[in-house]
Amino acid sequence: MYESYWHLRQKPFENGADRRFYYPSESHQAALLKLRYAIENRRGAALLTGPSGSGKTLIVQMLRQMLGEEYSPLVHLVFPQMTPAELLAYLADELAGPDGEEGVPPVSHSVRRIERFLADNTEQGLHAVLAVDEAHLLDDGRTLEALRLLSNFESGGRAGLTLLLCGQVGLLPVLDRKPHFEERLAVKCLIRPLTLDETAAYVRHRLEVAGATQPIFSDDAPAALQRLTHGNVRQINRLCDLALLIGYAEERSTLDAEHLEAVCQELLHVVPE
Repeated sequence: MYESYWHLRQKPFENGADRRFYYPSESHQAALLKLRYAIENRRGAALLTGPSGSGKTLIVQMLRQMLGEEYSPLVHLVFPQMTPAELLAYLADELAGPDGEEGVPPVSHSVRRIERFLADNTEQGLHAVLAVDEAHLLDDGRTLEALRLLSNFESGGRAGLTLLLCGQVGLLPVLDRKPHFEERLAVKCLIRPLTLDETAAYVRHRLEVAGATQPIFSDDAPAALQRLTHGNVRQINRLCDLALLIGYAEERSTLDAEHLEAVCQELLHVVPE
């Protein structure tokens, strides 16, 4: 709607996983490096945590694009709230393909299918990756234990897959209470909010990728944006997108701190009277 007004090829602040829009903040780059180390060295498990909207899912998508062909299949589980039997059946189907069974098969059946697949996969020189999104929702200890036991599958003394747990920081105390699981984590990564300098660079980067050829936000805008969003990537995207829309409607030439304040107050902080 506003792209032509601001001379953009596309919207710059969509919350998708387009690799071109990835901004390499210090925290995100460190997480990518650690997770690639864990996967490429075929470690059993790794942890990626951070606040909601900090970019964890984008990190997983970046990993999918960056890893070599030998690190496959990569299964991305986005809804982990299942019983252990449902979870293992789902993973068996994702890894080995559906077997035509109706209903939820016994755990032992799914475990055998997963074990056979991982052994064959390793024989072919491949290494599977299982990324579990929203892992902080795994409040059922049995389901978390079922995931932990997947790291027991080895072939030739090496793990058959790397389990990547991705969740909000509430996952940390859960794992602290499970030392037998925590000790299997090869790396732990915490995504931190963007700093002021990173916020300014992030906005500039996304605008440039979207085709901007001249400044749209004024010099005082990044500080206001940082204060209003606390450096949270999703909140930055939302506020900037709305600011561009309202700026277009008001026929502004630039967007300043006062405009961001007004947009945040009027459109984001909606409360009942």
